[in-house]
Amino acid sequence: MNVTGKRHDAFVEDFRRELAEIQSPEAKRLFVLAKANHLNHMRTAEYVTVAAADVSGHQGVGVLLESCLVDHLAFVERTKRLIRHVIEAKIAARAAV
Repeated sequence: MNVTGKRHDAFVEDFRRELAEIQSPEAKRLFVLAKANHLNHMRTAEYVTVAAADVSGHQGVGVLLESCLVDHLAFVERTKRLIRHVIEAKIAARAAV
């Protein structure tokens, strides 16, 4: 299931508009990471919704969707750790000054 159409177009339009308004390079990086995380949550929700194929008797499709879901959840966790690392580094830099 592709994230396309009005929802995708609105997401991209809002992303570009909001990113253009941000002045700080650090804030821009955090914003991009947060939006990537948001996009991954949307994708995860799509996989969870479509995973109902398993319940409807399409076990092969269910297995494939579950493996895709696991990959996306791992990416979300890595993104969260990266965001946390950037924030911690910024706090440490401010504390050192």
